[in-house]
Amino acid sequence: MSIQFKELLDAAGTQDEPQRLLFLFAQIEKQDSKKHKQRQHGSVVPLMCVDKLPAELTDFTGLAAEADQVSAGWDFVLAAGLSGTGGQPPSTDDAEPHLNKMANDLMMGADLSRYVIFDRQGNPVSMQAN
Repeated sequence: MSIQFKELLDAAGTQDEPQRLLFLFAQIEKQDSKKHKQRQHGSVVPLMCVDKLPAELTDFTGLAAEADQVSAGWDFVLAAGLSGTGGQPPSTDDAEPHLNKMANDLMMGADLSRYVIFDRQGNPVSMQAN
């Protein structure tokens, strides 16, 4: 099942505890293969990350434009939600270890099914480690 970005924002707003959304922007590092000129081989590697409160976002286009101001070299964005406690959303400091885990999961080829992944146009995609 794939989720649209608006559905992600809507779901974050309906949770029992306030949420902070975590975004890891990644790029494809292409590796040339002389044997298979028609096939591109490469890895998806972390490029940058950001955490946002759902109220700070209106749509995917705005998030993508903000990311492009930092680096336009991203190809995908992985998204996850982090729950707060006691009616308070998690802080940016609370988000940091989770963003690091997202980057490590991507670099290590871990199961990415816990994340929602979008391409540059905001289309949901699925990735599997090879």
